[in-house]
Amino acid sequence: MSTQVINKPDTKSNTKRRHDPGYKVLLHNDSYNTMEYVVQVLMETVSLSEPQAVSVMMETHQTGVGLVTTCALEHAEFYCESLKSRGLTSTIEPAE
Repeated sequence: MSTQVINKPDTKSNTKRRHDPGYKVLLHNDSYNTMEYVVQVLMETVSLSEPQAVSVMMETHQTGVGLVTTCALEHAEFYCESLKSRGLTSTIEPAE
């Protein structure tokens, strides 16, 4: 009886998995929502702490746009729509 050698194929893939950088949820400045209201909405909809919400609000107030968070597309869309439903102006864009 002879022994046959079977070569096992290499199971490791040569392709590298691309890291998805996610999506940025941006808040845009407006002239009709109070600073206090913006902080409250950020805390309630995105679950930011008060210091984080104040920081985002101040960045938005001073520069015209603030970074709320970076996350997966589904979450970014949810946060953006939640902010809009509360009267804030929000957009998403790919993080790079």
